[in-house]
Amino acid sequence: MLADIVRHLRCPVCASALVPTATGLDCGRGHRFDRARQGYVHLAAGPLRHPGDTADMIAARADFLAAGHYAFIAEALASTAADLVTATTAERGGGDPDNGDPDNGDPLGGGYPDLVVDVGAGTGYHLATVLDALPEAVGLALDASKAAARRAARVHPRAGAAVCDTWRRLPLADRSARLVLDVFAPRNGEEFRRVLRDDGALLVVTPTAEHLVELVDALHLVRVDPAKPERVAASLGGHLVPVGDRVLTERLRLSGTEVATLVGMGPSAWHLDPDVLASRVARLTEPVEVTASVRLSVWRKR
Repeated sequence: MLADIVRHLRCPVCASALVPTATGLDCGRGHRFDRARQGYVHLAAGPLRHPGDTADMIAARADFLAAGHYAFIAEALASTAADLVTATTAERGGGDPDNGDPDNGDPLGGGYPDLVVDVGAGTGYHLATVLDALPEAVGLALDASKAAARRAARVHPRAGAAVCDTWRRLPLADRSARLVLDVFAPRNGEEFRRVLRDDGALLVVTPTAEHLVELVDALHLVRVDPAKPERVAASLGGHLVPVGDRVLTERLRLSGTEVATLVGMGPSAWHLDPDVLASRVARLTEPVEVTASVRLSVWRKR
């Protein structure tokens, strides 16, 4: 893992700084974390509450994203991230006084790259697109799924990956992240605020009530909660304030195979029998017209 990422990591057991070893990371207090041969590090203090998406779900996500169907989401994230970084840098007059060591307050004069953290990153697809738009930044993908971390560790030359429980304390120093991404993922508002720099921002992507509505009706999928915006506000509002909000909509034309892949990467995959899903998909007329509709919101520290 890149040194510019490791410097921001903290032991999930005692919150001490971590240093690289031949086999992984060590906090110096006897807590050691192995690096998998695929490149990711396991940074959980104990058993995970949930193991995250299965290998099959992650493989389906990789296939669907590689086809470009959700490129409009990644591109919106990337352009928003670039605009935010440009704007806050201009507000500071071009300096970077907040990008020092978060633990000792040592200003590093802008000599270190910004950190972008993708929480619940999956394959790291969205993180990679954001990093392409921020050539001076490094990225960290966090996910509970080992299958996701295996892919995310290789998604970009300036990215690393770690397995952790995103509902608990994140294995990061205070005020370490310039940007935090949360795309279809759990929202830990207290931790997001802690790890964000004072000039940082959280970018959240959630489905609207219209997201995949044609498939929800035809295939009996899990329906998006109409109160989703209120739930997002409740999970973040005590820690962060919204500063931007827009809905992104795209019409997708999918084959039956792509429909099955889309369903297989989402929450309905936990509830639908594969044979039942296949029989329902077989009744659809190709190409299948599907509405992809998500809300992109931006949050800053209070």
